[in-house]
Amino acid sequence: MATTADFRNGMCLDIDGSYYFIVEFLHVKPGKGPAFVRTKLKNVETGRVLDKTWNSGVKVEEVRIERRPYQYLYKDEMGLNFMHPETFDQIQIPAQSITGVDFLKEGDMVEAMVHAASETILTCELPTHVTLEVTYTEPGIKGDTATNTLKPATVETGAEVRVPLFIETGERIIIDTRDGSYQGRSKE
Repeated sequence: MATTADFRNGMCLDIDGSYYFIVEFLHVKPGKGPAFVRTKLKNVETGRVLDKTWNSGVKVEEVRIERRPYQYLYKDEMGLNFMHPETFDQIQIPAQSITGVDFLKEGDMVEAMVHAASETILTCELPTHVTLEVTYTEPGIKGDTATNTLKPATVETGAEVRVPLFIETGERIIIDTRDGSYQGRSKE
């Protein structure tokens, strides 16, 4: 059990049987009336963010979460298969639990949030930026670099990304896994 005084960003709470991460919080002590805490909570399963106000000193159920690294191995009809790099234990994680699953390629590392008591995977996150090779895009026309126009490009994982006109097939680009946006050319 924790109270509102223990709130911190990233803390996981059990509210009515659902798990929520605290995205941000603010202790408010008005001149008149009791103190309270405003929070933004992100649902682990749906990713929906909601605002909730708590009276100061309210007890809440804290969920102990462990962050563990896993390496992506392969995909089969049962789901995506991962291996822990130190213990070599293999697990399956459903694709809907992984943020940015379209940009996941063999050998990539993800960080899984695991419920410590039940050993269930709540969610997985890729690194915020990944470098992928463009496997197909329409050729650019010389002189089109001045405009801020984007064209579709397919990367090595099969995902489609919007890239500037000067990007060509075979180039390595940096992609933000949170929203799938082009960030720049890779210097590798």
